[in-house]
Amino acid sequence: MKLTKVIFSFLCIVSTSLFSQRSISAKIIDSTARTPIPFATIAIDDNTGVISNDLGEFNITIDKKITAKDSLFISCLGYEKKRIAIENFTDSLIVLRTKAIDLSEVLITNKNYTIKEILEKIKANLADNYDLDYHKRKLFYRESFYTNLIKGDVKVKKTTIPEFNQPFIDSVMQSIPKNTDDHTEILGELYGKIEASSPQKMEIFKASHLYDKKNEITFENYEKRFNDMIKKHVKRDSYFKIKSGWFGTKEEIDSSFFDEKQVEKETAEFIEEKKEREKKRKENFLKYRKRNIHGFENNTFLKEDTDLNFIEKSNRYEFTLLDFAYLNDEFVYTITFKPKRKEDYKGTLYVNTDDFAIVRVDYENVKPLRKFNLLGVSYREYLKKGTIIYIKNDKDKYTLKYADSEFGERFGIDRPLKIIEKNKHVKGRRKQNEIATNIHFIINNTTKKELIVFESNPISENEYNSFTETPNVTPTYLPKYDPEFWKGYNIIEPNQAIKDFKIIDAED
Repeated sequence: MKLTKVIFSFLCIVSTSLFSQRSISAKIIDSTARTPIPFATIAIDDNTGVISNDLGEFNITIDKKITAKDSLFISCLGYEKKRIAIENFTDSLIVLRTKAIDLSEVLITNKNYTIKEILEKIKANLADNYDLDYHKRKLFYRESFYTNLIKGDVKVKKTTIPEFNQPFIDSVMQSIPKNTDDHTEILGELYGKIEASSPQKMEIFKASHLYDKKNEITFENYEKRFNDMIKKHVKRDSYFKIKSGWFGTKEEIDSSFFDEKQVEKETAEFIEEKKEREKKRKENFLKYRKRNIHGFENNTFLKEDTDLNFIEKSNRYEFTLLDFAYLNDEFVYTITFKPKRKEDYKGTLYVNTDDFAIVRVDYENVKPLRKFNLLGVSYREYLKKGTIIYIKNDKDKYTLKYADSEFGERFGIDRPLKIIEKNKHVKGRRKQNEIATNIHFIINNTTKKELIVFESNPISENEYNSFTETPNVTPTYLPKYDPEFWKGYNIIEPNQAIKDFKIIDAED
């Protein structure tokens, strides 16, 4: 009887917990243009809130019993704040109206500063406006990689090895995936000073890795075929001359390659080494990610050595004061900037009219950040853009709320490649075999990062030192997007590319 009561009580607790949790999904749009509103804040209280993605979409989980007093508060730069009762909320669209600014109201408490004076005050207040001391930040981080093989051609011009022919090369090239994407998502808490280069500690609650394992390119079958070709046609004491145009190098052949037992031994050692690397990779997952996240939250205009130097080196940019906007019940200046000469970025600053803190910046490059093109080898960093949003904390200082960035690069090679086998121990001509090809590759890589900080609570140095890391979480592999994986957690709503991610089986 007592056991029955215990089980019944447990079920009641579980049921109450389940029924008290509710998720709300919707899309935020402009009332006039009917366009999505990105980066809107959706909050229940100071500790529960998310930000809409670039399509205006969001999903928020409320982990408590809903009452008639509970509301969603939606706010966004330039729009009227909206309050919606949660209890009976069923809409899939939330409409925000732009907020009209009464300039006379702004100027009652704010002098009509020139753009030069505003910039001077921004710089003078940088150190005081932003809180970079010890904090515990509860956050969600997403990092996505997209690779597109635009061109991948290898033309065999000459070959003395019959098996190494154009059909064989074509089969190798067809095995290389043309488009791949890879997404890592992390929910956790980061401890330490926010300022750059400060050591950090982290606790990861949950993580996922969304990618196609079949796109982890392995050439095991082709490696065996390559090895068989070499053993059949190439002499043990030969060496290779590798040439590309004017450039060349010499490579000796390891004679142990022809020893089957040695090859088997090296293969076994390689496999064990790979397993050890994999083990270490899992152990270092937390270490690598906390460094990555901390670096990303410091990729801002606050550092002197940042490439986002439009504040530190403002004399190199042209600033224009456009108008005023309204954000979180406060007025902000809207200021655009662009390079005067050789700088890289243009964008928009939103500056609080009272304390001259930059509360948001949108930026993008106006020209390639780096480019190289010589003798058929090319490289371009053609894209870097993003958004950074700060909010005021209880100490009247600002901490990071949201950041995203998108980085694009393109690599190309269009050159001849010739491999010649030579042997000095053979009478007559030293040249034994020759393979001549033209290779032409163009690869485009894009990296997108997103970070939302749900809470940023001050901690003491002693609290930081007393926290002990436990690196016991590694990402869960997901072969396709699973909306259930993050159910019950607040995250950044994924974009359409992630939602559409699915591995297509060969038989499909």
